[in-house]
Amino acid sequence: MSKTTLTLSSKNYSSWSLRGWLLARFAGLEFEEVMLPADDAGAKAEMLLLAPSILVPCLRHQGVTVWDTLAIAEYLHELRPKAGLLPHDRAARAHCRAVCGEMHSGFVSLRSALPMNLKGRYPGYKVWSRAQTDIERVLAIWQECLATYGGPFLFGDVRGMADAMYAPVVTRLHTYDVRVPDAASAAWCQRIMAMPEMQEWIAAAQQEPEAIDELEVEF
Repeated sequence: MSKTTLTLSSKNYSSWSLRGWLLARFAGLEFEEVMLPADDAGAKAEMLLLAPSILVPCLRHQGVTVWDTLAIAEYLHELRPKAGLLPHDRAARAHCRAVCGEMHSGFVSLRSALPMNLKGRYPGYKVWSRAQTDIERVLAIWQECLATYGGPFLFGDVRGMADAMYAPVVTRLHTYDVRVPDAASAAWCQRIMAMPEMQEWIAAAQQEPEAIDELEVEF
C-alpha cells in the first residue's frame, strides 16, 4: 500500500497548508509531510494570491490524490466520519459548509492586507477599511457559531472543519495586533492558539530560514 503524504509549502506563510494539515490531524490521519522548496514558483504564487487555483496542500492516500482544502476536508470526513469534522446535525452541517465556503472563496482584502506571517509581530498595525470590513464579517461568523452551538469550538464540543478553516485568521489577528472585542470569540482564539497542533506548527514555522520579501510588511 502506498504511503499517505500531505504536500505543504511554507509553514510560516501558507494559510492553506495550515488548514489542510490541521484537517488531517483533526481526522487522526497518519501522514508524511512533503515540503515544497522555498523557491517553488507555484507555491509562491499561491501564497501571493497570484495562482489561478490552489494546488497546495495536496493529500495522497491509498491511490487517491486530492487537493483544494475543502475537497480534502470532505474526503477526510468520508474517510473518518466519527472524527467530527462536520457536525452530525444536517442543518449544522449546512451551516458549517456555508461558513467554510465563505472562508475558502472570500475575504480577499483580509488575505492581501494581512498576509499570514507567524514570525512577524506588528503592534499598532493600521488596518485599511476593506480589510476591516472582512474582519468584522469574520468576527460575526465566530460570534454566531459560538452562540448557536455553545462552544468551545465553532460547532460545539469537537474541533472540526470550520475551526481548521478559520485558524489562520486567528494567527493573522495575533500578528497584526487586531483586537477581538467579543469575549467568547477571544476565548475561542486563545483556545485555537493553545492547541498542541497549533503549537507544533508554529514551532516549525519559527525554524524556517527563508523569507518571502513580498509577504513581509513594510512601513
